[in-house]
Amino acid sequence: MSLPTHPYDHISEADLIAKGSLKWTHFPGTLPAFVAEMDFPLAPAISHALAEAAQREQYGYLPEPVKREMREATKDFFARSYQWDIPAERIYPTGDVLAAYEVVIRRLVTPGTPIIVPTPAYMPFLTLTKQLDHPVIEVPMLNLDGQRPTLDLDTIGAHLQGDAELVVLCNPHNPLGLVHTKAELRALANVVEAHGGLVFSDEIHAPLVFGDKKHIPYASIGDVAAAHSVTATSASKAWNLPGLKCAQLVVTADRHQEILKPLEFTVSHSASTPGVLATTAAYRDEGPWLTELKDYQRGNLEMIDHFQEEHLPGAHYRIPEGTYIAWLDARSVRIGDQENPAEYFREHAKVSLTDGASCGVAGIGHVRLIAATPRPILTKILQQLSDHWVVE
Repeated sequence: MSLPTHPYDHISEADLIAKGSLKWTHFPGTLPAFVAEMDFPLAPAISHALAEAAQREQYGYLPEPVKREMREATKDFFARSYQWDIPAERIYPTGDVLAAYEVVIRRLVTPGTPIIVPTPAYMPFLTLTKQLDHPVIEVPMLNLDGQRPTLDLDTIGAHLQGDAELVVLCNPHNPLGLVHTKAELRALANVVEAHGGLVFSDEIHAPLVFGDKKHIPYASIGDVAAAHSVTATSASKAWNLPGLKCAQLVVTADRHQEILKPLEFTVSHSASTPGVLATTAAYRDEGPWLTELKDYQRGNLEMIDHFQEEHLPGAHYRIPEGTYIAWLDARSVRIGDQENPAEYFREHAKVSLTDGASCGVAGIGHVRLIAATPRPILTKILQQLSDHWVVE
């Protein structure tokens, strides 16, 4: 598959190792594709905002004017991108999506009640939930071996009819790359509302959707969904800012606002001033930089599809509708006495991936590959996987 040359292609492994990131230092001697962050430079608007902050030595606690600007920038970005009108005062800065999730679990959910997590899932939704003393009910998605997975609404409804109160929605989906349609979201909303449930909607990958797919915020589909959900998002994935610690908790229900508004200091305390400044810059000036980035990412994901047809038999890879995550079925790969395919590929192919089992029972035998890297490096990752992708 031939793709046009791009400046990103000239970023080398040595350049990335020199940055000293977790991604490139955690498993020395391997090509890392296990951490959901990008290997590309920052958007110029963000670099400029951070340089100005450094010049001002703006590293103190988060000031109200800076917080206000981020709220307004987020509000405008939502309206521009998703036609979603949210009052600025309903948007709270926080450290990251998991910090927002913890607030929701601790403040809006009955202690000890089970949490429904459709699987495969973003790994911390399984581990953090248990650490917060809530049992996890894994609900494997339907059609995982077919063309397009969907939520198992009957099983979700059955558990909501029991003791469960909250459903975790990840849209766009990590690790499957689904971008839920309005009809799919409405179907979930009907089930949740029928049983008096709550939805935590993780929309961190929202800016990273491709082609004719459109991100639709869950709370935007109608008053019913808005009244029984809380949304968390961030610029950290699309603009590569996870270390700056800034996400947005969006509160659409009046009853939730009454509970969370008095806790604003606690909710916002984990957000960093540089992170809030960078987020404001990202949401105000996404422009051609984001479009170009998405085009490159889409090319990477298509390249994997082209490669797997011949070189990764049984991978059952589907080009994601959103995110830069590839989900590969390695159940037919001979892994010998290795514990899981990720361990096998790390030891033999020298490629570090996420073990699908950490995404839930539905992920056993799969691996998660982060494709947000220069194409020459991605090509090398795929080739090294292929060299050890020997099926039964």
